[in-house]
Amino acid sequence: MSRSGYSDDYEYEMLWAAAVDRATFGHRGQRFMKRLRDALDAMPAKRLITDAIKNDAGEVCALGAIDPDVKAYDAEDLAAHFGIARALAAEIVYMNDECSRRDETPEQRWVRMRAWVEKQIGPDEEPQSTTR
Repeated sequence: MSRSGYSDDYEYEMLWAAAVDRATFGHRGQRFMKRLRDALDAMPAKRLITDAIKNDAGEVCALGAIDPDVKAYDAEDLAAHFGIARALAAEIVYMNDECSRRDETPEQRWVRMRAWVEKQIGPDEEPQSTTR
């Protein structure tokens, strides 16, 4: 099984997709996606690895851009560590590790993940007016 915890069992695919959407577009998910975007932008070397948070060379995956020293590996532990829903953690891991072309470079992975993260961030809500 992969780090994301995803498998080829599609019995609950529609329910899972809805859980990912709720986790991503809720307040907590949106705050986290903005934090992830900012962490990706702050990376000195715009490249991402797969199948690990951090490698021996110090390179990181998308979640490792936020916390390269996290000891968690699978989606459930990562969700607890980052304070996000398991569905969101699994989706980020899946997008980083498994949703790519076979010949994708670490630099191309960074570009793809940065674009994906940006697409997950909804428009900021306008503050409610206090005047009547």
